[in-house]
Amino acid sequence: MSDADLKPETVLSAYTRGAFPMTDADGVTRWYTADPRGVLPFDRFHIPKTLRTTIRQGKFQIRINADFEGTMRACMLARRRGEIGSWISDDLIACYTTLHRFGYAHSVEAWQKDGVERRRVGGLYGVALGGVFFGESMYHDVRDASKVALVALVERLQSRGFELLDTQASTPHLRRFGCVDIAADVYMRRLATALRKHCRFDG
Repeated sequence: MSDADLKPETVLSAYTRGAFPMTDADGVTRWYTADPRGVLPFDRFHIPKTLRTTIRQGKFQIRINADFEGTMRACMLARRRGEIGSWISDDLIACYTTLHRFGYAHSVEAWQKDGVERRRVGGLYGVALGGVFFGESMYHDVRDASKVALVALVERLQSRGFELLDTQASTPHLRRFGCVDIAADVYMRRLATALRKHCRFDG
């Protein structure tokens, strides 16, 4: 069930106005904004020392958009397993999978060898518009997998000229990497500037 119009053009337009969809406990998807707003400034991005060691060891292989829907479903299931509820619903999965097909929604995935095969053990997804990446959710089945995916995301955004990484809210986990809260009016000004850029996430 959804009160929000989840047509691709409506969702993208909402992002440009600072809104994002979430499915509530009653199963209804609604639009939300945040004040303050969490952002991860590239010039404040910090990689903890132990994580740097993990990255150097090459425990994970990073893949882009290899399994977008699987990554999103894993984020939904991880939140439910943690008994903190999930704002990701089947309606939202259908919506973002369509955005992925249109080239707007992307996943950064951490894969690890399991015998002779590799399996996805962590990752994140979000929406790229202009010079903004709107981070939505992340998960991990193996320790540090989602953190390595986050580092890969930031490196990719920086190398491709993105200006703003929106995390919606700052959490203790994200603050370890340099995430900060900013006032909604400041965020909207930064958003407008970043949206004028023409950056390419994939390819």
